[in-house]
Amino acid sequence: MNSREKQRTTYIPQPDGVSFAGVLRSEFIKITSLRSTAGLLLAIVVFGVGVSMALGLTLQDAGLPVAGSPAFMLDQVTIGTVLFGQLIAGILGVLLITGEYSSGTIQPTLIAVPSRLPVLPAKAVVLFSTSTAAALIALVGSWAVTYPMFAVFGLEIGLEAPGVVLALVGGAVYIGLSAFLGLGIGAMLRSVAAGIVTVISVILLLPIVLSVLPASQLVRNFHLLTMSKAGDAMTSVADTGGLFVDLTHGYISTGAGWMIAVVWASAFLVIGAVLFRRRDA
Repeated sequence: MNSREKQRTTYIPQPDGVSFAGVLRSEFIKITSLRSTAGLLLAIVVFGVGVSMALGLTLQDAGLPVAGSPAFMLDQVTIGTVLFGQLIAGILGVLLITGEYSSGTIQPTLIAVPSRLPVLPAKAVVLFSTSTAAALIALVGSWAVTYPMFAVFGLEIGLEAPGVVLALVGGAVYIGLSAFLGLGIGAMLRSVAAGIVTVISVILLLPIVLSVLPASQLVRNFHLLTMSKAGDAMTSVADTGGLFVDLTHGYISTGAGWMIAVVWASAFLVIGAVLFRRRDA
């Protein structure tokens, strides 16, 4: 046997490259098959619709406006989904990556995708899609469930009212971006407990801490540019004639809210991706 034939018999072909679509399917199976992650997606819907129903049932006792308005309706419809959904989605993002580290399943994932590059983007796409879809179901469901309750008092507002659909979509996207943020934090810290605490601190505690600090223009500006304030702007009726951002008077437009939320989520995700790429499993 000559050397060329010997080389052929001992040659081991390289495995075919894993496609990004294949990684996406794998991550979708993970997020939908685990009871913990599927339960958190369901919790976004349950809390969102449940809180809006509770507010609708107590409308008369809470004090009613003279006339219905999109702003009043959106406050009642979005509060449950945004308030609880942002935390649930952030925790879901943390668990999606840290759960693999704690269980050891991150190793076969990285063996299957040795370049690592497609793993975190695939998780981000699946996470954003599922959490945004769950939030949109919660928001539209909240509107549908409370519409008859508002109609009793002549305060009903339809989806055709200016700015309503954009606000509902904005609320759903904000929940998806909150999940993005949680995924980035989870990739950074690789610890379930530390990741969850950090998510709660960034989304919920940071605005509270800033609100009790001694008043200064710097503190007010930072408070206005927090993630949760961006979510408030994204779920409000767009002011077509207002300023984009007015830090002096404490105002950010709907478009500015979208931009601020994207910056927060992207910053943590990029840092998490860099560390995920460089560190050992």
